[in-house]
Amino acid sequence: MTQSSTSPRPSAETGTRAVRQIVRGMPTSDGAGVKLRRVIGQPQLPDLDPFLMLDEFGTDKAEDYIAGFPDHPHRGFETVTYMLDGRMRHRDNHGNEGVLVPGSVQWMTAGRGLVHSEMPEQQAGRMRGFQLWLNLPARDKMTAPKYQEFGPERIPVAQPAAGVTARVIAGTVAGVAGPIQQPATDPTYLDVALEPGASFVQELPADHAAFLYVFEGAVRVGADAGAKPVATHELAVLGEGNQIRLTGVSAGADGRSARAILVAGRPLREPVARYGPFVMNSNAELHQAFEDFQTGKF
Repeated sequence: MTQSSTSPRPSAETGTRAVRQIVRGMPTSDGAGVKLRRVIGQPQLPDLDPFLMLDEFGTDKAEDYIAGFPDHPHRGFETVTYMLDGRMRHRDNHGNEGVLVPGSVQWMTAGRGLVHSEMPEQQAGRMRGFQLWLNLPARDKMTAPKYQEFGPERIPVAQPAAGVTARVIAGTVAGVAGPIQQPATDPTYLDVALEPGASFVQELPADHAAFLYVFEGAVRVGADAGAKPVATHELAVLGEGNQIRLTGVSAGADGRSARAILVAGRPLREPVARYGPFVMNSNAELHQAFEDFQTGKF
């Protein structure tokens, strides 16, 4: 199935980005029946170039996650898994293996193809986190697969303003740089906590697509009278500008701070041919991906 990718218009304008669209995630299941909330990759927001999918998973019920994600293939894009609670084991057919713990990040480049599994390392307790799919440009879709895992101790924390902390996965906040770099899309990925009334301003390239997803409390997005509140489990697609302003509105689960992920990246502006676990640039490349998988070339 071929589709065009949604991307912001190029702009040289400066200023604070406003909320262009608010989207709520749709309950669904994936893998062997894991219950989750799909935010990007659903009818309200099929994609946001270069982002193809955003899933939030979060439950205290083991039956909602215990079956996990058994072996499945990918080609042509990257997956970014950020764990908030729980433990998940990754294995793939290229010999990579690791356990994601709370606060850790897995950045996996599927490239020309791999088969992997993601299975819970617990029988009870809370499992919570995000998986983001990030597209690769045509020139990199058949690159060698790559696996990067970063424990919580490797994700630096910035304190750019009073009442604000940011875990910096990718990008830079107040001179603190995250460990992950991807030249093709130059991503920013932040986990931001804001106490009520605290404000945070982050510079972003004007041509990057950007969104904010609130997972605890509420956050006001924008400047002055044009600011809009974004509630828990809502995603704000951000419009044009070279910065974003966030203000905490109400506290989250810890009774102190709202929390949200702020994600941005350079659009690829290329055709997207997508079906299931494969994301290419044409239907012919999709057919080749299925054939290569079926004949064991992953």
